[in-house]
Amino acid sequence: MTEVLGRRGLNRATLARQHLLDRAPARAIDEIEHLGGMQSQAPLAPYIGLWTRLRDFDPHELSTLTETRRVVRLHLMRNTVHLVSARDALDWRTLFRPMLAAEFGTRFRAGTNGVDVDAVLRHARGLLDEKPRTRAELGALLAPHWPDADPNALAYAATHHIPLCQVPPRGVWGAAGPAAWAPVESWLDAPLRTVPVDDLVLRYLGAFGPATVADIQQWSGLTKLAEVVRRLPLRTFRTESGQTLYDLPDAPRPEADTPAPPRFLPAYDNLLLSHRDRTRVIVDNRPVPLPPGNGADTGTFLIDGVWRGTWRVDKQTLRIEPFTRLRPADQDALLAEATRLCAFLTPGTPHEPILAHHPLSAPVMKPRT
Repeated sequence: MTEVLGRRGLNRATLARQHLLDRAPARAIDEIEHLGGMQSQAPLAPYIGLWTRLRDFDPHELSTLTETRRVVRLHLMRNTVHLVSARDALDWRTLFRPMLAAEFGTRFRAGTNGVDVDAVLRHARGLLDEKPRTRAELGALLAPHWPDADPNALAYAATHHIPLCQVPPRGVWGAAGPAAWAPVESWLDAPLRTVPVDDLVLRYLGAFGPATVADIQQWSGLTKLAEVVRRLPLRTFRTESGQTLYDLPDAPRPEADTPAPPRFLPAYDNLLLSHRDRTRVIVDNRPVPLPPGNGADTGTFLIDGVWRGTWRVDKQTLRIEPFTRLRPADQDALLAEATRLCAFLTPGTPHEPILAHHPLSAPVMKPRT
């Protein structure tokens, strides 16, 4: 009989693989690969995501990886910008080519009606080979050649069809820069490779499993993965509602009563976005916030492994805003973790974590030490 995994058991299994039960003694690049990349349209969000998962993480480690081209940020899963290792960028980008082309057709084709898109791509590639360019710059340079087309759509034709990555200083801790794009193969001085989608599925399960086929497709944005899952040597479980879960045979599945400490997550963290059924971490069907910004001053937090509120930096204050009542012990543990986050965000500069008022509880401020 197939073993049933309840919601709490799924929660602890995923938290263990996400290194949110215990911080891992790993290098940043190894953690990025283990997680199957990190969502990064908010360019500094991965720094918070790595801080919360790794022991003694130094943000300059990731900055150096970015500047030396060992990691890159590009459109992959769900057509969103992800931070991945150079190796994964070269291996995986081809898998998403049909999805990205289809996305362009759905959202931007009307702006290029009557245009020879292949000619646009040839011209855009020449411009991008000269130097990295933003979409606005690219559209302005393409527009004179296709005056009846929408310049924005011309630029999106390039960024959806040509394998591109965003380049530094964007994504560097303590720096800022525009979203400028360069061809991946030129930037990494290596050709794209073709790998089976099996690798992507196995990597997902290693970071987010156990999971249904629908979960894998939700994370990746790819379809028709049931046949891929069936051919892989996976272990199966059932949810309490009878859905089939797939998992790596030897992956960690801690007991459901394993303690889960409070954890702060960045904006857009994949933990909250990478399952079709998100109830293992979101118990009330609350929509995940997708705020603007660079990703280093806002996010969410977990209590007992479940999303329970948001946080944001407001001047010299880290403001913690729960959307449910917290037990005194959870408040104390959360404020202690908030103090560590303040020390990471602004070392040497005093920041005060404040737990904001909830209708059923009083506001709490961390005592000064």
